[in-house]
Amino acid sequence: MGWIANFLQFLVFYFLITTMALYAVKEFSASETEAGFAASSIVIGAVVSRLISGYIIDRFGRRKIVLISVIATTIACALYIPIDSLGLLYADRFFHGIAYAFSVTAIMAMVQELIPSERRSEGTGYLALGTTVSAAIGPALALFVLGAFDYQMLFVIVLGISIVSLIASLIMFVRTSDAEPDVDESGEPAAPVKFSFKSIINPKVLPIGLFMLFVAFAYSGVIAHINAFAEQRDVVTGAGLFFIAYAISMFVMRSYLGKLQDRRGDNVVIYFGLLFFIASFVVLALSTANWHVVVAGVLAGLGYGTLMPAVQAVSVGVVDKSEFGTAFSTLFLFVDLGFGFGPVILGAVASAIGFGPMYGVLAVVGVIAGIYYLCTHARTERAKHGVVKNIETMGLAN
Repeated sequence: MGWIANFLQFLVFYFLITTMALYAVKEFSASETEAGFAASSIVIGAVVSRLISGYIIDRFGRRKIVLISVIATTIACALYIPIDSLGLLYADRFFHGIAYAFSVTAIMAMVQELIPSERRSEGTGYLALGTTVSAAIGPALALFVLGAFDYQMLFVIVLGISIVSLIASLIMFVRTSDAEPDVDESGEPAAPVKFSFKSIINPKVLPIGLFMLFVAFAYSGVIAHINAFAEQRDVVTGAGLFFIAYAISMFVMRSYLGKLQDRRGDNVVIYFGLLFFIASFVVLALSTANWHVVVAGVLAGLGYGTLMPAVQAVSVGVVDKSEFGTAFSTLFLFVDLGFGFGPVILGAVASAIGFGPMYGVLAVVGVIAGIYYLCTHARTERAKHGVVKNIETMGLAN
């Protein structure tokens, strides 16, 4: 149920972020800047909520926040149908972003609590498949709906998807219980943690979060600009198949890579992902045929599709169970910042040097990310040896 609820929340996100800009133009005669804000305002709402969502989730309980936030996303989806002005669209998108960030963070934190620590990377990989599949099929399905129907039908379908996610969340709520409260040295319930800077950015997650800021910034160049690149290079068919190739390659490798990360450590999987991540940009930069872009999609699936689940496992692996909420909110704050600022900055870069050279520059960004990782998390025992070995070593010591 957690996988379904999480997958459907992300599916709604990709349905709408793909179509909102054009909707604003057609329905409200928005300018290009106004249309861009209609698409990105959900990300702004998500970034704002990341500042407090982790603390609230850990402080007041994941089950309650999952239920409340998914109800809120369902309300936000329902409000798209009667909206009749650009201002109201902005407001609903911002509200949806806040609720969406709370819901996916709480769902992930709740599911993580159910995964045995020795299988954390494997379980996280399966959970992250929902994100990957939604990113692959969401935009395509949204465009299919618009081709066959209209925006009102799109909003009705989005509302239906959100209701199914709410049902899945209700089932989760009924079938699970709240986590055991932390206790102090005397065995009494520990005092509630006060809100602080650590509630916004967990210091334990900061190194891997900054790594993902580089990675998300680079990958935003694919998400935001691959269609324009494809038209310029006359590889539109290849661009249409890019995300499908991405999803297939990630799906095929995910189970093996998750088990490998648990047993051999984070480094082997992160380096594997970085190698293919960088290679995907090199291939895109040199692409002149549709099959080149499809190959780049396969490489991206082995690259970004490997890195995202791996760093989620790292984030919850370096904190206590009571900090799962702040771990995810910290990680996704940096991911959102990368995706939020990346398209704007890279749009200017592409205008100055062209899309092909831009992807070449992003390959260099991937190398910089790798160097940063090498100097930070890569040096830890968990990264070198894995969760299973550490648990076995602790067992022998006892």
